[in-house]
Amino acid sequence: MFGLGTTELILILVIVMVLFGAKKLPALGEGLARGIKSFRSNITDDKKSTDDSEKKESKSA
Repeated sequence: MFGLGTTELILILVIVMVLFGAKKLPALGEGLARGIKSFRSNITDDKKSTDDSEKKESKSA
């Protein structure tokens, strides 16, 4: 995964815990998950609108 080994991932996790604290990690993860979900939703909506506009163009041509 991205060229990172287990040791690097553990080190990153430890640094994040030191910076943010164990109490804030669940809220940080929840916010990140919401952002990813919103991003995916917007991508899906854009694909649908692009497909719909292409269908309208092909019908009118």
